[in-house]
Amino acid sequence: MYVNGIGFRAIERLTAVNHNTVINWVRQTARKLPDAPEHPSIPELAQVDELETFVGKKTKFRYGRL
Repeated sequence: MYVNGIGFRAIERLTAVNHNTVINWVRQTARKLPDAPEHPSIPELAQVDELETFVGKKTKFRYGRL
């Protein structure tokens, strides 16, 4: 549940297990996982989404506001 984005207190409410116990479970599991591989180089190619359509000043008024 934690990996899927649910917070510790929400897990506590769903499972009726104290959030401190849930935190300890997550820590114990994390210790067993292998370390993330290091990426020593910067990729030469990257994909950029079309963010420029959302950035910038709006040109039309909408509902009396910018």
